[in-house]
Amino acid sequence: MYMENYCFSNFTAHQNNHCGCRYYNPCRFPNPSIYSSSMEYTVSVPINLAKSLEGKYFVGYADNLTFGKGTSAWARLYNPPNSGVNLHVTVWTVADISESPFRAQIWFNAVPPGTPQDSQLVTPANLAFCPIPTPKVRLQYASTVTGEPTEGVKAFVRRGQPETTLVDDEQGKFIFPPGGSFLVFLSNPETPDISAGGRIAFGWWEEPIVCKR
Repeated sequence: MYMENYCFSNFTAHQNNHCGCRYYNPCRFPNPSIYSSSMEYTVSVPINLAKSLEGKYFVGYADNLTFGKGTSAWARLYNPPNSGVNLHVTVWTVADISESPFRAQIWFNAVPPGTPQDSQLVTPANLAFCPIPTPKVRLQYASTVTGEPTEGVKAFVRRGQPETTLVDDEQGKFIFPPGGSFLVFLSNPETPDISAGGRIAFGWWEEPIVCKR
């Protein structure tokens, strides 16, 4: 009966795991939850862990970004107008920049140059959920673009050296409603004749918007 409830019917029992057969269907198990304990205790849960437990935390990156020789590259978290969630940016990184010192401009709600492409390199942080949560926010990018972002706000600027990683942990304090975006814009104005490349990664959570009457 245990095998019937938790295993596919066509599995062989002679290759056992804890469920009695070679493989098991994770969707037959209940979603993670907080269970009652016979002990009373107090614990502080980091906000990122809490949002991952709720199935709201996502990570992703844009790879093989190229810029230099008068061009730039960018990646952003874009919250579509009809998403129904607020975007909380928790962490962003710029890594594996080759050949050239670089500048990373951080823009809020800007219109970037070039044609946005959607990155498929995105995953929820909590893979124990069934079904797996799907993000509403889109991770977009573009390489070898000309011009600067328009509109929005250039919030701050970071500079880095080749083969170094820029990391900022924002702890969810940058919040964007539907239609908003968080953009990392890369260029190398100090060495404009050198080509460069790298990747931009993000961690974020999505909070459903509840309308109060």
